[in-house]
Amino acid sequence: MTTIGMIRHGITDWNIEGKAQGHSDIPLNDKGRKQAQSVATRLKGERWDLMISSTLSRASETAHIIKKTLNISNLLYDDRLREINCGKIEGLTENERIINWGLNWREADIQMEKSQDVAMRGESTLKEIIETYEDKKILVVSHGALIGITLQKILPQRFTNTYIDNTSITILNFKKGSWECPLYNCTTHLNGS
Repeated sequence: MTTIGMIRHGITDWNIEGKAQGHSDIPLNDKGRKQAQSVATRLKGERWDLMISSTLSRASETAHIIKKTLNISNLLYDDRLREINCGKIEGLTENERIINWGLNWREADIQMEKSQDVAMRGESTLKEIIETYEDKKILVVSHGALIGITLQKILPQRFTNTYIDNTSITILNFKKGSWECPLYNCTTHLNGS
């Protein structure tokens, strides 16, 4: 059995402001760094063989904090784990999107990456991970839309909708050719922080 622990990056100022981040390289804020340390502390004592992170700084900084706490020697980076490309709405709040394109801004030509393309990107990345690191335990640090859309693709009966909190952990097991998800969007490590 191969186990993948999918972790969303810590919070950023743009998360708080409600701005679409997409491929914009927005760093963690102080709260995001504390959240990353909280999830790292939660995972301490568990065996994880390696980590793979999105190349965007909010994910890679989260991964570095976890790596240091867990003493994981292998930290790899993969551009395919980046967030959905939000096109013209990156850096804009919902209100600004409505001002620019109206209430139906999602139907406008905003040059946003299609969900099905994100799903295929996420699924193919996970497939490659399980083929390359069979029977290993791998932490993957990524982004909310990428994780959520990928879950909807690989487990469509279970996940018709998803929401992924900052520094939540979702556990995926792959065995005998199929996925199972014994833990989804868990943030118990943030209680009281």
